Amino acid sequence: MSLAPASKGFSVLRHRNFSFYLSARILGTLAVQMQSVAIGWQVYALTHNLFDLGLIGLAQFAPFLLLILLAGHVADRYNRRNIIALCLAAQLLCGLMLLSFTLSGLSVVWPVFAVLVVFGSARAFMMPATQAVLVNMVPTADFSQAVALSSSSFHIAVIVGPTLGGLLYLAGPKAVYLIASALLVVAVILMCLTRAAPQATSREPATWHSVLEGLRFVVSRPIVLGAISLDLFAVLFGGATALLPALAHDVLHTGPGGLGLLRTAPGVGAALCSVALAFFPITRRVGLWMFGGVAVFGAGTVVLGATASVAVALAALFLMGAGDMISVYVRHLLVQYETPDAIRGRVSAVNSVFIGASNELGEFESGVTAGWFGLVRAVLFGGAATLAVTGAWSLLFPVLSRMDRFPHAEKEEAVR
Repeated sequence: MSLAPASKGFSVLRHRNFSFYLSARILGTLAVQMQSVAIGWQVYALTHNLFDLGLIGLAQFAPFLLLILLAGHVADRYNRRNIIALCLAAQLLCGLMLLSFTLSGLSVVWPVFAVLVVFGSARAFMMPATQAVLVNMVPTADFSQAVALSSSSFHIAVIVGPTLGGLLYLAGPKAVYLIASALLVVAVILMCLTRAAPQATSREPATWHSVLEGLRFVVSRPIVLGAISLDLFAVLFGGATALLPALAHDVLHTGPGGLGLLRTAPGVGAALCSVALAFFPITRRVGLWMFGGVAVFGAGTVVLGATASVAVALAALFLMGAGDMISVYVRHLLVQYETPDAIRGRVSAVNSVFIGASNELGEFESGVTAGWFGLVRAVLFGGAATLAVTGAWSLLFPVLSRMDRFPHAEKEEAVR
């Protein structure tokens, strides 16, 4: 395996700003993951409509798509720490609204979709700032470890959040929304306690030319374009996690607790993989690692659609999370290393569009295909399409699939 020696590990936590940011990220993501389990189960219990599960993703993605490029410009013009704190506060408001609706006796699902529109708007501004701020919080030498540990924190929350959400749901959705809101309060406080990280800010007015600067940069870099578009078109068809409430209920015959475990399994795979990457970062054959990770994700999706066993489904979801983590790790390093700091927010916004499309739009696609073809066939189709896209992209972007080292490492070696 072409991995660097384990030399730093968790030493990056000595940076105060990074530690506070990491804690806020864990708590905020934990709260959102808990809420997602409650929302999915609550909506499906009210309507028993697969299409409504897809609408959960669409309600978040539509405002995200409309606002994300402007959000990237905002992340380059204003302090990214403040943007993240404000977005966490908006997510807190969404949690309190969901709690209020539930306490008042929710009987229709449109108020939930309305809250998700607000959540999607906050997420649009939060993602570019979150992706771009990390490189300003640690020295360059510690950046790869910071990326891995930041990803670990996200997936630790993904592990604990759904399981805790499923268990709390046994006491009703109100319990989930209450605890999630409390966690978001702490996350907002922690983010406010971080010091504003130095960053190269842009003072360009918000014109179409400046807003689209990130898109022009991505299109002009085949390596970056190939990396983030692979995620878009591969994971777009692999959004089977949106159908987990229906799979748990109708195919695997388990309840909210079982759903929580199923939602947790990808996070377990991703977290273990990201911790390994913190100690043994990938430095050679980076293109092969990225394409291999996406292929494992697609294969896991096929297995998930083909089984009626909870144990096999958990194993498939575990592999999906591990494969996705490898792809995310390589892509994030490629994008951040290749991007000047003054436009990092706008490039991160473009990257966020691809990530958002592959997640929320992928969830909508899964809901639509499940309504058309049936639940199991939709999952199998998604996995097969992911594998097909992986093969096609390896041919369309040979410079990426054959890449050995990260570009910045090649430049440093050439200087020496």
